[in-house]
Amino acid sequence: MTIFRTVRASLLCAVLSATSGFAMAEEYDLSVDGVTIDTGDFARKGIGYNGASPGPVLRFKEGEDVTIRVTNNLNESTSVHWHGLILPFQQDGVPGISFDGIAPGETFAYRFPVVQSGTYWFHSHSTLQEPDGAYGAIVIEPKGREPFRFTQDYVIQLTDAHPHAARRIMRNLKMMPDYYNRQQRTLFDFLGDAREKGVGAALDDRAAWGEMRMMPTDVEDLQGFVPLINGQSSAQNWTGLFKRGERVRLRFINSSAMTFFDLRIPGLKMTVVQADGNNVQPVTVDELRIAVAETYDVIVRPTEDKAYSILAESMGRTAMVRGTLSPRDGLAGDIPAMRPPKLLTMADMGMSHGDMGHGTMAGMDDGAPASAGHTMPDGTKMQGMDHSGDSTAATETAMPGMDHSAHGGVADAASDPFYAPGSGLTPVAADGGKFLSYADLKAQKPLYEERAPGREIEIRLTGNMERYSWSINGVKYADAEAIRLTYGERVRFKFVNETMMSHPMHLHGMWSILDNGNGKLNPIKHTISVAPGTTVYMETEVDAPGQWAFHCHLAYHAEAGMFRKVIVEGGPQEQASASSNQRGG
Repeated sequence: MTIFRTVRASLLCAVLSATSGFAMAEEYDLSVDGVTIDTGDFARKGIGYNGASPGPVLRFKEGEDVTIRVTNNLNESTSVHWHGLILPFQQDGVPGISFDGIAPGETFAYRFPVVQSGTYWFHSHSTLQEPDGAYGAIVIEPKGREPFRFTQDYVIQLTDAHPHAARRIMRNLKMMPDYYNRQQRTLFDFLGDAREKGVGAALDDRAAWGEMRMMPTDVEDLQGFVPLINGQSSAQNWTGLFKRGERVRLRFINSSAMTFFDLRIPGLKMTVVQADGNNVQPVTVDELRIAVAETYDVIVRPTEDKAYSILAESMGRTAMVRGTLSPRDGLAGDIPAMRPPKLLTMADMGMSHGDMGHGTMAGMDDGAPASAGHTMPDGTKMQGMDHSGDSTAATETAMPGMDHSAHGGVADAASDPFYAPGSGLTPVAADGGKFLSYADLKAQKPLYEERAPGREIEIRLTGNMERYSWSINGVKYADAEAIRLTYGERVRFKFVNETMMSHPMHLHGMWSILDNGNGKLNPIKHTISVAPGTTVYMETEVDAPGQWAFHCHLAYHAEAGMFRKVIVEGGPQEQASASSNQRGG
């Protein structure tokens, strides 16, 4: 869909921009519309931009000032969040934190300088509009030359379109958390386990999962979706053209509501050159996993005159989408059979099977009185976890055998914080190839000087699967105090995942420096995924005054309460107090 783009700068301004650093002003128009999402398998009403989902690819240049007029054609309030962009907090697009939202029939003008380059995306931050189709891509051209060469450039935006509307999905999950689990274990599975392991071991395994009120198939909350590449299913076959020997840049963006994808292109190596919009030292892999909200830029070089399949397979192996790189129109890549589904193991929960007892995992009873020896950043006591469903039954007992201490740094793929320490979520590339690890990511050039953080804040990722209640430090967003930071400090965040799910954590407005064991070359990201039973560290230079959101980017987890407001106190007052929320035609 074409986006109306008006360049309101004279030739003189263009000359000044090139010679004296004068920033050109670019203007864009976006409409928020009701659309039809048609996957070929189903069609339903959704939300899009400029009449389509995904919306248009917004193309900016580093150093320019942009004005984006967003007109709300819905009958409900909306918003646009510029995911990963560094900008004044009033322009961040989060209702209730950075602005009031955009009322039906109104136009809101976002205005901010573009201070970075790379691949990003935008989406609604209002209720559950994003999983209903309200997303699009952002490509920012750098001021100087890229440190890598390419001749073709394609956006590959991944989504998980579901036949049910987002509000209906949320209602079903609250009513029955395993409503969308299409791979539940059966009597025949138990009989197979008994033949393989023995009846005693099979019974013990079932009892252990029963204690946690979960199943080894709980890799994904949401199944039954159709994965899409740029809005097209495998049958619709999105295709990008190349000439043999060209270097093709693929900008992968995971705009899914809930789905982690494993990406591969059989017959081609992928050289990863950017992670979350930031240049990394090139690393060549056969496959990579992209968490919800992450972006990865890769370079591939097709050397044969044939079609190559771009395959995105869900982490739970419940769905797959195929796109095609082709030397000419009319060719289609192969669609191989989906690989066998993965099962969680006790090792994925940070324990061995023999360690499993009758305790419960600390931190997972929302609303229970706190008795654990942890405190929140605001000084309040953290809460315990209880899977029983009785919100009055407090517990401070950690799940027996769980030990997060080994996961602070990354030495190899086996201890990579992106992956669980056991078998169920640990990825294995097809044909024994190289699978990207977080430990492989090294910043090409450090963005910040290396210095010790002034303090550490523990962020425990908590929840109750039976009630489909998700939280941070045992407290849902509606009941939580804001996390307060001081402008100019460096803070170390300690993520402790005490749940059975992976959580991609996104801090708005400031970069997240992932501690993956590479010291001053630790990569800069906007989204960091934390696997079950692991502890992951990141550091943040607190350089953006104002109010920001901090949340799990799984849409239904954030909606259920795994969300916080961050308040940065102090700093340039003219930034913090500036009122840039201007409405206009």
